Amino acid sequence: MNRVFVAMHDGVEEPEWFNNVEPFVLKALKEFKFDGEEVSVLLCDDTYMQELNKAYRQIDSTTDVLSFENDEEYEDEEGKWKCVGDIVISLDTLPVNAEYFNESRNDELKRLIVHGLLHLNGMDHGEEHIEKGIAPVCEMLVLQEKVLEKLKDEKIIK
Repeated sequence: MNRVFVAMHDGVEEPEWFNNVEPFVLKALKEFKFDGEEVSVLLCDDTYMQELNKAYRQIDSTTDVLSFENDEEYEDEEGKWKCVGDIVISLDTLPVNAEYFNESRNDELKRLIVHGLLHLNGMDHGEEHIEKGIAPVCEMLVLQEKVLEKLKDEKIIK
């Protein structure tokens, strides 16, 4: 069993599909065979994402997704949990990426979530990024695409 907490950044309007994020993240965690993990997802705008990117990566521009590892553990009445961290997704960049990759917003959102989960679990892709029309080579991005293929029928944005 895993736990997922989804929130909106202050001032950002909650999308109609907001309640579909948690079930998708839980399915993705199951595909990775993660168990006892706690993840939070924050949906924000480009302004806040740029602030985070500048503060934590010294890059003064927005980005699509950031992951912040935690790795703290705790125990409660439901069991032992590993707080793997937080995923932050810019809702402003989401449609831009979807258009660039010629994908639906739903598929792009799923990609950002899976990408963030892999980073939270210690994987990295170095300088390689998903590029339109080019198959990934590094382990992280290959795994990302395999999991997305398994979850291709899942809908967050309907």
